[in-house]
Amino acid sequence: MTRRSAIALLAAALVLSACATVPPESRQLAANFIAMQPTAALPKEMSMEQAVRIRDGLVAELSATQGKAVGYKAGLTNPAVQKRFGTTSPVRGVLLEKMLLEDGAEVPAKFGALPFFEADLAVVVKDEGINQARTPAEVIRHLASIRPFIELPDLVTVKEQPLSAAIITSFNVGARLGVLGKPIAATTEMADALGRMTVVMRDQDGKELGRAPGAAILGHPLNAVVWLAEDLAKSGGRLRAGDILSLGSFTPPNFQKAGMSVTVTYEGLPGNPTVSVRFK
Repeated sequence: MTRRSAIALLAAALVLSACATVPPESRQLAANFIAMQPTAALPKEMSMEQAVRIRDGLVAELSATQGKAVGYKAGLTNPAVQKRFGTTSPVRGVLLEKMLLEDGAEVPAKFGALPFFEADLAVVVKDEGINQARTPAEVIRHLASIRPFIELPDLVTVKEQPLSAAIITSFNVGARLGVLGKPIAATTEMADALGRMTVVMRDQDGKELGRAPGAAILGHPLNAVVWLAEDLAKSGGRLRAGDILSLGSFTPPNFQKAGMSVTVTYEGLPGNPTVSVRFK
């Protein structure tokens, strides 16, 4: 056998080995994600260990079309929502490069299999000291910026699918798209402001679609950063400089229609910053 043939066989073996480690549910979820069709491939019950394997396989499959991982998202960060899904903890998903859009983005009303929108908030990590932060005041010192964020999630599952924390984890906590507002400097004073702010979501006519205090996310939105760091550490991971973190939803899910525009305002932050999206 020639050296070139041996290398080709080794490469083929590595590809086959990689494919074998991706759960079939991950491949089916990825196919449904790309086709924007709900999947029926998930079991009714699932352990968190199974869910993490499926999520990681899904992220690996999607990276071919959605780009590299650029951060993480925390879901189920509201105690009332946790109770609804039978859990006492948030869940973690992965954000990929092409999922993130800039302020004022226009997206199709049907941007996923079961799409909706929520008022969220994102932060950008400045340095790895954030992994030792345990309070909002400590977290803020290790952030590069804060960014208004409208998340555009996708359940990707058939309507009959029972949802639990594990099932939600398995489809990457619904990560599909999100719209980032302009960066805001992460000053020490911002830690208090984030806890006291009011997040308000309105449509193009000024009609209020949702309103919530900053404390709606784990008592303070930066507590979601602490949770993400701790959850990553359990599997040997770390938050790194440049990571973009979606902290969770302030408002219940809302459903869009063509021609609709949505703006989220963070009242109480300097200048009352906003972020907007339009559905076509």
